Amino acid sequence: MALLHGFFGLLGLLTIAWLFSEDRWKVRPRLVLGGVTLQIALALLLAKFPPALTLFAWLTKGVHALQEATDAGTRLVFGYLAGGTLPFTEVNPGASFLLGFRAFPLVLVISALASLLLYWGVLQKIVGALAFCLQRSLGIGGALGLGAAVHIFVGMIEAPLLVRPYLKTMQRGELFALMSCGMAGIAGTVMVIYASLLEPVIPEALGNILIASLISTPAALAVASLMVPFNPQQGEEATLQQFETASSSMEAIAQGTLDGVGFLAGIIGMLIVLVALVTLVNASLATLPLSLAEPLTLQALFGWLFKPIMWLIGIPGEDIETAARLMGTKTVLNEFVAYLDLAHLPSESLTPRSRIILTYSLCGFANFGSLGIMIGGISAMIPERRKEIANLAPRSLISGTLATCMSGAVAGMFL
Repeated sequence: MALLHGFFGLLGLLTIAWLFSEDRWKVRPRLVLGGVTLQIALALLLAKFPPALTLFAWLTKGVHALQEATDAGTRLVFGYLAGGTLPFTEVNPGASFLLGFRAFPLVLVISALASLLLYWGVLQKIVGALAFCLQRSLGIGGALGLGAAVHIFVGMIEAPLLVRPYLKTMQRGELFALMSCGMAGIAGTVMVIYASLLEPVIPEALGNILIASLISTPAALAVASLMVPFNPQQGEEATLQQFETASSSMEAIAQGTLDGVGFLAGIIGMLIVLVALVTLVNASLATLPLSLAEPLTLQALFGWLFKPIMWLIGIPGEDIETAARLMGTKTVLNEFVAYLDLAHLPSESLTPRSRIILTYSLCGFANFGSLGIMIGGISAMIPERRKEIANLAPRSLISGTLATCMSGAVAGMFL
């Protein structure tokens, strides 16, 4: 029964994506079917084949090493604000994690590394290899393939940095697919944090979050190809001949770092403004003369919208309201707050199966705050396409959410 319900849920979510399509009759079935098939196959492989999960965990250690290296630099500059020894007792666990000092500096390091890899020619080889592999499987080009793969381990801004020279020439649908992958995944830098929050209530929390981050990527490509169809010219993205690089390794690092400063400023500015606007909207809604038990908020409104989605992905009837409220919180605020709420729910609030489904469905950056980060960050990389990015970004919020919900449906089917 769960298997049939899951397949029905996947079909329903894909139908929603198709209804939001810019051109419903130019969809490429190969990418849609291939993406869904790959999502299911990866879920089964990683859940049933331990060596694969071990390999995936080993790769993630590389991301943690990069974060630790970044933390060493930020601690030198910012001290305990960036994770150094606290000069006081932390009353609330996790309160000392400051987003601006712990997560955002990674943008600078990734920007410098991306520039260095371009200079050394390493990135060109990776793009060429991925272009070949993905052309044989899903039919997408190398630049999109690289960006999509990197999104499994890093965030929605760091990944586009690795394919920055290609962003100007990407087709509209390819750019949207890249943005969708960013909304459908989380950075490796926060995986351990979320796993530590969920470990008391979710068995093998880290493994589940790793799997969720991986299987949402092909789902995001499938959903994106439905909403903004594209027909990439395979192989063209695998060259950097028309782009200029630095004259030395140190110049490449310096150039990448300076570029990263601009990206970081755009991210911080847009994030502050978007979160402030959500707060203002909630304050306005609270003044409405409504006879409700609690003040009306955007979180509550989105919770109502998510109720049918929660039923589609296999959440039982008695858990739908709680699950929808968590998804509303994740969309309006972020997945960190939603995971905190999930971890603190009484044991009787959700069944174990519902908790697993929600662990996968919440595992993505698709929220209003991320919307600001994406617009600010990618617009800084390709300012000439700022209007197009601003137009596509809200749609990527939908595609990323649908992709993570598809992962939730798959989890309910097989895990």
